[in-house]
Amino acid sequence: MTAVPGLFGNDAPRPLADRLRPTDLAAIVGQDHLLGPDGAVRRMVAGGRLASMILWGPPGSGKTTMARLLAAQTDLEYESLSAVFSGVADLRKVFERARALRADGRGTLLFVDEIHRFNRAQQDGFLPYVEDGTVILVGATTENPSFELNAALLSRAQVFVLKRLDDAALEILLARAELEYGRAIPLTGEARIALKAMADGDGRFLFNLAEELFALDIEQPLDSAGLAATVQRRAPIYDKSQEGHYNLISALHKSLRGSDCDASLYWFARMLDGGEDPRYIARRLLRFSYEDIGLAEPQAALQAVAAWATYERLGSPEGELALAQLVIYLATAPKSNAAYKAYGQARRDAKKNGSLMPPKHILNAPTAMMKDQGYGAGYAYDHDAPDAFSGQNYFPDTMARSTYYRPVERGFERDLRKRLDYWAKLRAKRPRQRDGGA
Repeated sequence: MTAVPGLFGNDAPRPLADRLRPTDLAAIVGQDHLLGPDGAVRRMVAGGRLASMILWGPPGSGKTTMARLLAAQTDLEYESLSAVFSGVADLRKVFERARALRADGRGTLLFVDEIHRFNRAQQDGFLPYVEDGTVILVGATTENPSFELNAALLSRAQVFVLKRLDDAALEILLARAELEYGRAIPLTGEARIALKAMADGDGRFLFNLAEELFALDIEQPLDSAGLAATVQRRAPIYDKSQEGHYNLISALHKSLRGSDCDASLYWFARMLDGGEDPRYIARRLLRFSYEDIGLAEPQAALQAVAAWATYERLGSPEGELALAQLVIYLATAPKSNAAYKAYGQARRDAKKNGSLMPPKHILNAPTAMMKDQGYGAGYAYDHDAPDAFSGQNYFPDTMARSTYYRPVERGFERDLRKRLDYWAKLRAKRPRQRDGGA
């Protein structure tokens, strides 16, 4: 049953973001790569052949508005569901209405907000209706579709990535808000910049902040400090179990690997600001010290353990300084993945060659029978050899000698390189010992 509006229903207050919702695709800001003259979505609309699609982008980037306007500009019936509040029964009703409309020669655009919230079985439920054209599906998600959506559903829909709104796009939205109110927003120039930074690329949140500021009864424009005291900063976009988490740890790891100290500190701070557990960061930094620094700077692992232990003793926020110092240490340390690569190659050889026996000359012979079998025969005690180095072969007899560890010419590994080269020369001079000879 359709609700009858009250006496003053048309005068009910509407949020600024709703009042300024674009009525044409061209009015959507920040997404020219999709909606500009050469944009893929614009071409689709111009050709009158709208396909099912997944709109992937951050909050407030225009996903819902785009879906509404796509329906309006292609003369499709608009149906909207939220995966947070809807279930199988709601989907069934939508599909029934879409089938009835299709029988009358009309199409339906089904917009599903937060589509990644549907489980795999529910996502499978879309397939037959998308495949036979009963609905044009437009799904919106803030999460990476390749992680969150079924491959079968992705194969039937195009994925379009919406960008976080940049400063220029946010400025356009602010100008629209000022036009709506007929006056300038009560901020100094510096505070205006700070307001856009607070919005963090979210157009809807910017409108909410602007609406709050226009409602103030003040005589002088607010400066940055006054703005911070008046409105609430937007919480950082960071879900510790989803893509934001993996993106930022990847950015931190690669900045460290690239020896960019300042970028490393920035991503470290971003993770803390997003609410990441400092212990998780400490674990990753310890891993980095072995994987990307290794023996080029053996102290790196000790520094990582010490910083982690310091954090455990002090907690936040004091202990975070120890982790920040570790970030600086790791970023500025010489880098080598030689040990990491050597271990990987040795593991591959171990799997490939199966259960090869060690050469008998390096096996102990605790029994007479083992001695009779040649266990321990010909073993050269290295401390009795010239230079305390026998040069014997320690690989299985049927396996060719391999070189796994190749230290780089950086940091402490320079010294290790010299040692290995020295032993290689000695080994080459003592070929009989390599075969287990006396």
